[in-house]
Order: sequence, then C-alpha cells, then structure tokens
Amino acid sequence: MYFLISFYIFIFGTLIGSFLNVVILRYNTGKKILGIQERSMCFSCSKKLEWYELVPVLSFVFLRAKCAGCKSRISWQYPLVELAMGLLTLGIFYKNFHSVFASRDLGWITVNVGFIESLAVLTLLEMTIWAILLVITAYDLRHKIIPDGLAFAFAALAFVIAILDGRLSNSLIAGALFFAFFASLWLVSGGRWLGFGDAKLVVGVGFLLGITNGLSALTLAFWIGAAVGIFLILVGRIA
Repeated sequence: MYFLISFYIFIFGTLIGSFLNVVILRYNTGKKILGIQERSMCFSCSKKLEWYELVPVLSFVFLRAKCAGCKSRISWQYPLVELAMGLLTLGIFYKNFHSVFASRDLGWITVNVGFIESLAVLTLLEMTIWAILLVITAYDLRHKIIPDGLAFAFAALAFVIAILDGRLSNSLIAGALFFAFFASLWLVSGGRWLGFGDAKLVVGVGFLLGITNGLSALTLAFWIGAAVGIFLILVGRIA
C-alpha cells in the first residue's frame, strides 16, 4: 500500500512536470500556455505530437530522445523537469503526510480532519512554490533571465506560508535584508556579478525560510555556485 501510494504520487508529479515544460517553453512568447489550439509540436519539423509522444519520461525513452518525424534531438530538459517534479511532489507529500500514510488508526484520521485539511493546503502551496522555482531554474538556464512575474509569484506564496506559520515579522526582515544585500551587489558591480532578478528572487527565499534558514540556504548556494564556476573554468582550460 505504501509503495502504491508513492507510485501514484510520483506519477502525478511527473504529469505536473510535463505541464511545467510547456510553461518554460511558452512563457513570454505570446503563445497560450493553456488551450487546445496550442498543441505541442516538434520545433524542428512542426509535427503535432500525439498523446503517446507526451507521456512523461517514458516517451523520451521510447523515442530514444528523437522526434518520431524528423529524428531531431529532443532536449534532456523534458525528462529532467518531469523527474524533478515527480520527486519533489513525492518528497513534499511524505514530509507533510507521513503520519497519515503510516497511520492504521482510521479513528485518528477522522478526528483530525481539520488538521489534515490544513496539511493539504500547505502541501498545495509548497508544490506550487517548487513548481515555480523549477520553472525559474529551467527558464534561467535557457534565457539567462529570471522573469519578474515568476519571482513575484514565488514571493507572494512564500509570504502566505510565512503568515500560516506565524513567523511573519522574521520573514519580512529576512526578505528585506536579502534583497538589500543582493541589490547592493548588483549595483556595485554594475550587473556583472549577478542580475537584478536574483535580488527579486531572494525576497521569496527570505519570506519562505526566514533569517537563519535563509542565510544557510544562500551560503550553500554561493558555495555550490563557486564549485560549479571552478569546474567550468577547469573544463574550459582542459578543452
């Protein structure tokens, strides 16, 4: 039963990831993200994709990462985003509902319906936030820019979670401090060290994590960025 629940939750997450790929590709392009008139197609030959070519992860594997029509390469972005959202969805559900999944006491579940409903709201908010962050990551890798709309949506949802968690003042201070720090780096460097979009993004980080956890997350991000930068420099010299 535990495995079956995990499997269905993961599949549900990959379906969300498939939709996120549509958002990543169509955001700010003028194309409708929702609507049957904007069917998915191959960017090389404009072939309309059939339903069996849109199954998360599996279609990429069975098609061998090539379009069924023109045989052009299919980006690894598609399965990676789908897998990432599947794992994130599974992790969020287990973080919030582990006690419910593990419980064999139906009476406990009945009595705590209100508690479970609040967990469902929190889960929905967290899934939406991670979906937005995943879109921001992929969009930034493709276009080297963080869209304002996505950064503001992330900050707004993080603000709601801060209210629900009862730590609004801490989160507001964190958001303001992180924004001021990143904005100053952008200003001093003239945009060479980082973009102003990063300053907007960390507002949501502050709202979501607060001062202590937010500082830990940003420190980790700086170290990861430094490691990736050094790796790319070394690869460039070897090449």
